[in-house]
Amino acid sequence: MTSATTDYTPEILRAELNAKGWRMTPQREVILNTFKNLPEGQHLSAEDLYNRLKDQGEDISLSTIYRTVKMMARMGILRELELTEDHKHYEINQPRPHHHHHLVCVKTNAVIEFKNDKILEISQKVAEKYGYKVLDCQLTIIGISPEGQRSIF
Repeated sequence: MTSATTDYTPEILRAELNAKGWRMTPQREVILNTFKNLPEGQHLSAEDLYNRLKDQGEDISLSTIYRTVKMMARMGILRELELTEDHKHYEINQPRPHHHHHLVCVKTNAVIEFKNDKILEISQKVAEKYGYKVLDCQLTIIGISPEGQRSIF
């Protein structure tokens, strides 16, 4: 698994894949670089990623994208997020101090990222108690934003 202080480069992904008997493909490198270059606060579903890459002239099938983002999430390179929509979103798994959580509006689908080191500290204490090593800690608060509250009435 990737270290929590790692900057995810194609070389690091290649080394981790090789250690598992897999290889770095051009498609995996394109997907990794796309997530690395996303503006802060932007999350992509597999379908969003597929459409973005297609618009950029990349020929990567949707099934390859699904397999790759799942694999990168299991490796700890991507964070798999369950926001308010029916599908998962992904983002690069940033090490501390960039670690963050999400506040999501169920009406507008707006997402606010926030940082809170106490959440990570608590998760590490709980994990230690049971002999676990923390790979990721996510808190997603689901609510209704001020804009969403205005649209109810």
